[in-house]
Amino acid sequence: MPSCTAPSESRVLFSQGEATMKFSSIALAAALAVGATTAQAADKVTLQLKWVTQAQFAGYYVAADKGFYDEEDLDVEIKPGGPDIAPAQVIAGGGADVVLDWMPSALASREKGVPLVNIAQPFKSSGMMLTCRKETGITSPEDFRGKTLGVWFFGNEYPFLNWMSQLGISTDGGDDGVTVLKQGFNVDPLLQKQADCVSTMTYNEYWQVIDAGLKPEDLVVFKYEDEGVSTLEDGIYVLEENLEDEEFRDKMVRFVRASMKGWKYAEDNPDEAAEIVLDNDASGAQTEKHQKRMMGEIAKLTAGSNGALDFKDYARTVISLMSADSDPVITMAPEGAWTHRITNEALK
Repeated sequence: MPSCTAPSESRVLFSQGEATMKFSSIALAAALAVGATTAQAADKVTLQLKWVTQAQFAGYYVAADKGFYDEEDLDVEIKPGGPDIAPAQVIAGGGADVVLDWMPSALASREKGVPLVNIAQPFKSSGMMLTCRKETGITSPEDFRGKTLGVWFFGNEYPFLNWMSQLGISTDGGDDGVTVLKQGFNVDPLLQKQADCVSTMTYNEYWQVIDAGLKPEDLVVFKYEDEGVSTLEDGIYVLEENLEDEEFRDKMVRFVRASMKGWKYAEDNPDEAAEIVLDNDASGAQTEKHQKRMMGEIAKLTAGSNGALDFKDYARTVISLMSADSDPVITMAPEGAWTHRITNEALK
């Protein structure tokens, strides 16, 4: 009898083992599927930069590289900008969830019907300047009259136009006005003496002039900060209507928290931050020397900001943009153009 029952018992035991193995396989597959689903569940955020990949945006690249966005369950796509890309137009067309822009441009866009709202302000200070050849005889802003000045457009012209308006200097040319040269995003007009002055940033184009062979003593520099006409730069903006969505607000809280963590890391580790930027530069156009120098200058502009917009800085910018006697950048004080709702939660 034992010899007759053994095969049957063996078959039963084998069937049970087979079932157990099959069940384990199913459980493992299910667990992997759940894990895969969880991995794919990170909330997507598309960020449109104001310009090409460079240390000006190091905080966002650092946040991605160091896993700060991952920690907040975010999948952030960082889209570089360029000479023909206006962040306000991109977000209005649905091409981004959040954009970086200068406040003059953002407020001008808002007045024209694109309801941008500042939800965070990583940059505390302005880096904008006019850089002139000393040989032109320019020693003060009054000497701009009768000269040719290079100016960036695509929303970057507003601080300059506002400054000229406050000085009472026409931008239509002539001996008593200035001739505006639509400047590309380089310093060639100054190097080739097509312009007496060009727009530069403390962290970028000024050093292009120096690297091209001109010396600091060959130049006269007018910083917007020193002239009392500085306005806020590189803020984080979203569309007003999206802030009505609770899920969107939650994403932005996490995005701002991770981004500011990236910025503070970049401030404390500028050389490493510059290397991270270089790793993300698909064009390969940037150099290590320039990016490390740029990051050092950028850290001066983000220093003192925890990400929350300082109302005094905002008010100063608005007053400046409205103060021109003719053709002001904005014609009325904006309403709803900024909020602390996101940073109040992000910075807890």
